[in-house]
Amino acid sequence: MNQSLDYKIHAPIGVFDSGVGGLTVAREIMRQLPKERIIYFGDTARVPYGSKSKETIIRYSRQIAHFLESRGVKAIVAACNTASAYALEEIRPELKIPAIGVVKPGAKVAAETTANGRIGVIGTEGTIASQIYTEMIHRHNPDASVMGKACPLFVPLVEEGWLKDPVTIEVARRYLASFQESGIDTLILGCTHYPLLRSMVQEIMGEGVNLVNPAYETAQELKRLLSQHKIPNDGKGDRQMPMYQFYVSDAAEKFKNFANSILPCEIEEAQLVQIEE
Repeated sequence: MNQSLDYKIHAPIGVFDSGVGGLTVAREIMRQLPKERIIYFGDTARVPYGSKSKETIIRYSRQIAHFLESRGVKAIVAACNTASAYALEEIRPELKIPAIGVVKPGAKVAAETTANGRIGVIGTEGTIASQIYTEMIHRHNPDASVMGKACPLFVPLVEEGWLKDPVTIEVARRYLASFQESGIDTLILGCTHYPLLRSMVQEIMGEGVNLVNPAYETAQELKRLLSQHKIPNDGKGDRQMPMYQFYVSDAAEKFKNFANSILPCEIEEAQLVQIEE
């Protein structure tokens, strides 16, 4: 095997998000691609992205993607629905490596699996306002009816750890009330924090509604991408290299504690990076 290809095979995957939500995507990659190394960047100093302008989100995403490239990653996953919606197509031509987001994989599965063509999407204000899920769903299923709902309180509630708190349940009931009367049979969890509320959302919506978890679908898409480029990790690389590295722009200790509450492995530290420099 030539050295360049060998390096690529054993290089890590770069994963980034506005904060901790993208850890649900990292968790799915760990589960489904256990030989792959990961470098994760959480932009905890500038979270949330959902209420920021498109120009700002593109600028932030560009800085992070270039940081990940400088760390030698072989592919990038924008594990943030807002960055996937607003920035990915803009920055992809600037990158020397393949990059995917979390919107397309979830939208494709929803479009292909709905029985009655009525699909709901919950996400941040930015994701819902972008109409990106509607656009992607219609590429695969032009006749689908798509209904979006911004659920901005879900993110702080998840980050507070109130996954099954009565306050969170009440907020969820209010957000989801309009969907319950809409006849949807598929609901996309269109923010990377939301899979952590999956069981609660399922209980409110009932078993007749299929929940689509873009984090899971993105890991599947990454598996296909690595295979297509012939760079899946064979697990024979340098054992001294860390499997998982975590970087943040602020609040490293808080990030580490949250990560350790949801990841299948214990992380010892999250390193601070001044991303704007």
